[in-house]
Amino acid sequence: MSPTGLLLVAAAGVAVLLLLIIAGKVQPFVALVVVSIAVALAAGVPAGDLVTTVEDGMGATLGHIATIIALGAMIGRIIELSGGAHEFAHSLIARFGSQRTPFALTVAGFVLGIPVFFEVGLIILMPIAHGVARAARRPLLVYALPMGAAMLTVHAFLPPHPGAVAATEAIGASQGLVLLLGIPVTATVVVLGHLVSRRLTRHAYPTDPTDPTDPTVRTEAYGTGNGADPADGTVQVAVGEREMAATFGAAAEASASGGTTGQPPGAEQGAASAPTHASTVTRTTPQPSQLPQPPPSFALVLTLIVTPVLLILLGTVAEHTLPDGSTLRAVLTVVGAPMVALLIDVALCGGLLGARRGWDRARIAEVMGSALPPVAMVILVAGAGGVFGKVLVASGIGDAVADLLERTGLPVLFLAFLTSLALRAAQGSATVALITTAGLLTPLLHRADLSTAQLSLVALAMGAGASALSHVNDAGFWMFTRLAGLDVASGLRTWTVLTTVMGVSGFALTVALWPWV
Repeated sequence: MSPTGLLLVAAAGVAVLLLLIIAGKVQPFVALVVVSIAVALAAGVPAGDLVTTVEDGMGATLGHIATIIALGAMIGRIIELSGGAHEFAHSLIARFGSQRTPFALTVAGFVLGIPVFFEVGLIILMPIAHGVARAARRPLLVYALPMGAAMLTVHAFLPPHPGAVAATEAIGASQGLVLLLGIPVTATVVVLGHLVSRRLTRHAYPTDPTDPTDPTVRTEAYGTGNGADPADGTVQVAVGEREMAATFGAAAEASASGGTTGQPPGAEQGAASAPTHASTVTRTTPQPSQLPQPPPSFALVLTLIVTPVLLILLGTVAEHTLPDGSTLRAVLTVVGAPMVALLIDVALCGGLLGARRGWDRARIAEVMGSALPPVAMVILVAGAGGVFGKVLVASGIGDAVADLLERTGLPVLFLAFLTSLALRAAQGSATVALITTAGLLTPLLHRADLSTAQLSLVALAMGAGASALSHVNDAGFWMFTRLAGLDVASGLRTWTVLTTVMGVSGFALTVALWPWV
């Protein structure tokens, strides 16, 4: 087939993919597999090679990322259910003081956003922001907006989050370098987002506290009751699948005044006896005398969060600085491999946050296992993205797209940002945008003969595009606006504007770093 025909097939494939996801509401994994098969056949891939191509694409991708995503989810789950996330946030609030509570919650969102997935992080931290806002008699958006945007930024930019891991592996970048370059970039973007949010929240915005669409997410975070105030210390929570309780209110009020509660969330206490199917129960915040164990300390939680990051960075530095054949280099390279680093941290979390808090082995295994169902579909989506990329290469479409993009004369960094931004705006999912962008640009990036550091910056540029323009077709937009009680127009003027400013700022920082790598 001619290059023009291949380009038309590629354009039709992307259009059908977007149509299936947006209009057809087809699950992205199914949509990607169906479109990959259709594109392969239309582009002339022999029918006898079709199954092999699909299996190779799926296997090669999942072989790199499935273990990393699963282990990262386990770490976040243990931190969540042990009460570590709540205690970490409350400790930061106490340390920063009531005047800087919005920044404290932003820092909490950034740090906890590394091991905890965006959606789970919002459900954990939103009740704390709500309680602090009520105690301080300030709008919830002052606290929630920069905190949520910080978690979204980390979700789009950094491993072990699925989109970042998949894109990094697909284009041949280094996860260690993505972390080494990405952490300061995302930290700068988060601080800038905090400053911008202060300006955005100077105005009052109409709210929609009744949420006429679907109250499920709001119920999971705040609970439901007979008109009970969610900040009064008694909450109703869904236990079973998540086994998580949102204990805030009085605790948040104490934190807002500079104190600490010394109380962990009720998740751990009630999780062991939780029913197998989700049910609604009422739980009162336990008194300190009733608690078998104090909550995990701030230092312990922080140490467990940064341990895998530091191990990966040490492995990356050793690989680039120590001589070949060095025993230290060999040890650090193995320990610093993302899979090994995360595995070590899972063991530490299970021991320090689980066994030391009275969890038996069955309970620890149950908590780890409960982290997998929520990420299973994400892993499959990443694998389907690998199938799409493999089809583009096997059919010759990748080379045709690379030729077209080369003729535009645009730098690869700019193309990576624009492509992921366009796909993010079109279909809403940051993960799908990153995976699809990586599949489209990989042939061009390989042809450009970029260094590993440059490829890592390209991965960050993709993340910048995928973090921007979160609007009405993004599940994260609806999740944030529901939990914050915003109507659609207010969400567009605050959440969408802030995520776009932060995404563009992240891309600008990658451009600034480009001459130095």
